[in-house]
Amino acid sequence: MTTEFTDGSMVMRALIPQSPFVATLGITLDDISDGHAVLRMPFRPDLTTVGEMVHGGALSACADIGVMAAAWSGREIPATLRGVTTSLSVTFVSPLIAADLRIVADRLYGGKRLCHCTVDLRSATDDTLVARATGTYQVG
Repeated sequence: MTTEFTDGSMVMRALIPQSPFVATLGITLDDISDGHAVLRMPFRPDLTTVGEMVHGGALSACADIGVMAAAWSGREIPATLRGVTTSLSVTFVSPLIAADLRIVADRLYGGKRLCHCTVDLRSATDDTLVARATGTYQVG
């Protein structure tokens, strides 16, 4: 399967639209380059906690998916096409109210297997910072 792809960005372009959980959240990949990815989650009332405030669990899942995308972006493809988030920390800054979410993810360091990433979750309406996450992802 790895021979179909030239790098990790291609893997993400193929995986993200096909992942059942990502599809449940409605997340799409807007942009991906070496060490950087931008994704979007549309606002939906079924992802809220109270009123029109998006649930923190949905936001945390978006951070996790952002870490994955940044870790894979532009990387050489390992012999085994698999990966896993090994740590994730999310700091919530402000609520996301009835707005799409922009997920901006960057790889800070990419070793042979472990990648350290940051993710900013921002309102797509006014660019307000909703949450900042850091995570480590293991590729291969």
